[in-house]
Amino acid sequence: NSNGIRRNGLPKSMDFREVNQTFISSVSNQRNHIPRKSLNYRTPIEIFLSYVQEAFYSNLI
Repeated sequence: NSNGIRRNGLPKSMDFREVNQTFISSVSNQRNHIPRKSLNYRTPIEIFLSYVQEAFYSNLI
């Protein structure tokens, strides 16, 4: 479930006011490469890139 994924590695006591962009990008990258059952065991990044690729090729025709 997505809630468990969101909290994984982020302690409840963590002060998000002191989090920098590098940390946010790293966590985001890790989360976007986790396969999801709801996406037929594909990753969110795979789904996103398939939409981008489809849009790109549809503009070529």
